[in-house]
Amino acid sequence: YNRVWIPDDEEVWQSAEITKNYRAGDRFLHVQLEDGTELNYPVDPAALPPLRNPDILVGENDLTALSYLHEPAVLHN
Repeated sequence: YNRVWIPDDEEVWQSAEITKNYRAGDRFLHVQLEDGTELNYPVDPAALPPLRNPDILVGENDLTALSYLHEPAVLHN
C-alpha cells in the first residue's frame, strides 16, 4: 500500500495507489487513481514518481514535518 503522485494535465498532480510491486527495469507502474481508474503508468527507472505522504500528515502546518517534501506534497498540503 504505497501511493504516488502522477502528473496530470488538468489537475497538475493526481494521487494513485500502487497495485502491483515495481521491480527494477519495469517499464510501467501499475496504479489505481482515487476515482478507481486503473492505469499502467509508463516510468523511467531513473525518475520514478514522487511518493505521497501518509494521510495523517495532510494539513501539517510545518512543512519540514512531512516525510516527503516535493512539489506535489507542498501543493496538496
